[in-house]
Amino acid sequence: MAEKDKKAADKKAPAKAGKAAAAPAKTAPAGDGAPAAPVKLPPVRLWEKYKSEIVPELAKKFGRTNPYSMPKLQKICINMGVGKTLQDKNRLEQAATDLTLIAGQKAQVRKARTAISGFRLREGNEIACRVTLRGRRMYEFLDRLICVALPRIRDFRGINPNSFDGQGNYTFGVNEQAIFAEIEADKINFNQGMDITLVTNTHSDDEARELLKLFGMPFRDN
Repeated sequence: MAEKDKKAADKKAPAKAGKAAAAPAKTAPAGDGAPAAPVKLPPVRLWEKYKSEIVPELAKKFGRTNPYSMPKLQKICINMGVGKTLQDKNRLEQAATDLTLIAGQKAQVRKARTAISGFRLREGNEIACRVTLRGRRMYEFLDRLICVALPRIRDFRGINPNSFDGQGNYTFGVNEQAIFAEIEADKINFNQGMDITLVTNTHSDDEARELLKLFGMPFRDN
């Protein structure tokens, strides 16, 4: 019996050794495989301006001490309605590409919710594209809009200060995408307008108007 047990033990020993050899050794990750250090992005100009200049100015104007009660920009919505895509399907694709370049974020294609026979529109037809910007991209887009895009409009004299919706949100239209520096004029096949909505956390049009003025929004005099 002792010899049988010894032979059985000898047969099992190589198998155990093989398993031990096959198991990979736990070693520290090599330098090349170490995760890269996070890239530190530069501060956003309008966000820094809001914290250091605009909030104190609003507190003085409205007589408040709590900085969290001040009007604040929540998001920016950009919408392109491409009605002629029913005749030329490439139009919507080109418009979405331009909107992606302008916003720095991939545009979302929208479909018609209802059918309108007068416009030969069927439910489910792709008819528009949109982008919703928040946080860093929102402030960067607003900075480019105020400092670069709007001044490039032909015969620009300011935007309408009364285009608020009664809930502190401001919407205005742009006739062509060429005013944005991201679009190359030589590659434009057609002019495409868009609606831009600035959504704030206040329900007062006067407070929202004052906030946008401090950001540098070029309202025209009535």
